[in-house]
Amino acid sequence: MTRYEQQRHFLKSNFHEFKHIKTDKIKGLAQPPIVKSYDPKSLIIDLPKISKDVVCKENIFDIMDQRRSTRFYSEETLSLDELSYLLWATQGITGMNKNGLTLRTVPCSGATHTFETYLFIMRVEGIEQGIYRYLPVEHKLLFMFELEKIEQKIDAITLDQPFVPNFAKKASVLFAWSTTPYRSEWKYDISAHKKILIDAGHVCQNLYLASESIGAGACAIGIYDQKLIDEILELDGDDEFVIYLGAVGKKRESL
Repeated sequence: MTRYEQQRHFLKSNFHEFKHIKTDKIKGLAQPPIVKSYDPKSLIIDLPKISKDVVCKENIFDIMDQRRSTRFYSEETLSLDELSYLLWATQGITGMNKNGLTLRTVPCSGATHTFETYLFIMRVEGIEQGIYRYLPVEHKLLFMFELEKIEQKIDAITLDQPFVPNFAKKASVLFAWSTTPYRSEWKYDISAHKKILIDAGHVCQNLYLASESIGAGACAIGIYDQKLIDEILELDGDDEFVIYLGAVGKKRESL
């Protein structure tokens, strides 16, 4: 089997191969926490209530038709209302099932929702530059720490991007989604990992559509320095690590 064939096998629906496996859920092991804990003494920022007032484009056909990867951003800041809306659109909790799993604005295999949302905030009205984490249960922001030379750090993280190198640092916000795989492994064992990658796509597509609806632009980033970004966000790189990035900012005309 060639290296291509090995990787292609992972893309296929081979879940029947794992039917004999007893998952940790079947074994009766405790379900992992549905969200990451935090120190209640941390600085917590209230996010505005979700409002349709931030939406300037409501026709879903137009939104999908006009959505593009945006790599040129103006210096205009995002409002806190707009950031609140984008966070809700990508990981907002809309309900809970009988087993205590969260139902969100994005679909997810078995409602396991392995993702945490970290933010490199550069230009958001009323918010200091720095690193933040979204708390979906409370719909609030947790301030983690200031990051010196944040734009240079983003350059280093995102490496040389095709088409427009070093564009991410000019965005208002860089979304960084981490995954905690065991939330899905607990239920699906070794078949979890394909599901996690599929679910990551759902999240970023909602970022694209929500950004377009407020007159902003988004660009997914799959090329990044894994070790560096995990270190910056203080993730262990094994039980939790970054899996996807997305830059967001108000659009400007390309040069």
